[in-house]
Amino acid sequence: MPQTLKRRPVDGEGSVQVQMDPRLKIDTAKVFAVYGKGGIGKSTTSSNLSAAFSLMGKRVLQIGCDPKHDSTFTLTKKLVPTVIDVLETVDFHSEELRPEDYVYEGFNGVRCVEAGGPPAGTGCGGYVVGQTVKLLKEHHLLEDTDVVIFDVLGDVVCGGFAAPLQHAERALVVTANDFDSIFAMNRIVAAIKAKSKNYEVRLGGVIANRSAGTDEIDRFNAAIGLNRIAHFPDLDEIRRSRLKKSVVFEMEGSPALEAAKAEYMRLAASLWVGTTPIDAMPMKDREIFDFLGFD
Repeated sequence: MPQTLKRRPVDGEGSVQVQMDPRLKIDTAKVFAVYGKGGIGKSTTSSNLSAAFSLMGKRVLQIGCDPKHDSTFTLTKKLVPTVIDVLETVDFHSEELRPEDYVYEGFNGVRCVEAGGPPAGTGCGGYVVGQTVKLLKEHHLLEDTDVVIFDVLGDVVCGGFAAPLQHAERALVVTANDFDSIFAMNRIVAAIKAKSKNYEVRLGGVIANRSAGTDEIDRFNAAIGLNRIAHFPDLDEIRRSRLKKSVVFEMEGSPALEAAKAEYMRLAASLWVGTTPIDAMPMKDREIFDFLGFD
């Protein structure tokens, strides 16, 4: 009997995931998606990384993907209107918008966009990401951009908030050296691995943040095949930079802060050159529960 070939499943098939319009591919820039447990410092990391890329002379666009729309305020010094807010003012007729209606210039020329999100319980974050990228494409804003950074809501790994993975070349995971952060990271790794079956995104590495040590992070990484690519300790100067609505490069402080600035620059340089894609194998929830910690 002739053999029949199995059809490769379409991304999102059999689920409520949002499928990407192939016309919305970002193909003119290096694209990074930053994930991690809620409150771990993704926006701080994303904004300082955007600033570091800009100081390298790169043209940078940061896209906040959180309904709180607070990803870019250290770059712009304000809470900028979201794409959804602006679309609502024109009854969602995107052709009536201009780039200056939703794109704001921040520190050292970094362009900032807050995608925002649908009202609670009424929609999907994937739609918001899709509409944002569609607008950027329509206004040709991606054609003169070197680096795009998606700063993504918490550790939500549903199809909607995993949507930036459909655009990214590398996904970066921010974590602290504690149980909850590493547990969340494991689930994020699983989401990235799932998306990598149908999209080009691959794991780029782990960024240790707000942690004096990295022993548990490193032990977990070794167990599943991850790499730590940067480490930012829990510095009061970094906390105060948020309160001052500034990126760290605008702050003056201790040798430790200068070391953190240098680490951001080193991280940006290494990401620009390119990281080796990582094919990690996430643990099952019970397995990681038993793995973490000590007697």
